[in-house]
Amino acid sequence: MPKNKKTSNPKSKVIVPIVIIALLFLGIGVGMGYFKKNLYTVMKVPDFTLTDQNNKTVTNKDMLGKVYLVEFFFSKCPTICPVMNTNMRAIEEEINNPGFGIISISIDPENDTPQTLKQHADRIGVKSPNWHFLTGDRDYIGKLADQFNIYVGDKEDESESLNHSGMIALVDQEGNIRCRYNKDNMPILYYSGLNYEDPEGKTPKLTGKYHPDREILIEDIKKLLK
Repeated sequence: MPKNKKTSNPKSKVIVPIVIIALLFLGIGVGMGYFKKNLYTVMKVPDFTLTDQNNKTVTNKDMLGKVYLVEFFFSKCPTICPVMNTNMRAIEEEINNPGFGIISISIDPENDTPQTLKQHADRIGVKSPNWHFLTGDRDYIGKLADQFNIYVGDKEDESESLNHSGMIALVDQEGNIRCRYNKDNMPILYYSGLNYEDPEGKTPKLTGKYHPDREILIEDIKKLLK
């Protein structure tokens, strides 16, 4: 007596692709969650040795064990520096944690002596002992900015020497520069310290009421402090 041949179930042909598609979307969802929750490691923070507003030597090794931000600025800057300092001050207030610090490196050390930087810190209302306004040799600071990959104008070019980027580096407790991923899952590398006229952060404006990177910096600092 002949054996019955097995017939294929048309439902199984439909179910298998659906399962595969569901798993694919699940994988994408997990991946998106990973990028949102985890921070990219950009590089090791460059070594630095500079003098702060209290005339004390501060190095990158002194900052180990702390989450901190790094910016380049100068105290007499009439444009973006006050905006950056205001945003830093707001972050300092929000974080309010002894494990958090800020490094503000002057690109105008001839004028920004420790005494001048002390007056500047008092003027903007700095409270944290971990906010260091640093000064030193201008050539050294220019090379340090290059190592950070944060733009600072050429000292020898009078029209450019005091120009600088509004970008901020986020450093973790182990001395690694970290950042989040953008909506395309690409690392942003650095955060903006500027204000914007739009909530998306596309058009910078000194008097802008939006500061989207300030908000995400606060989120990412809190992640690293956990």
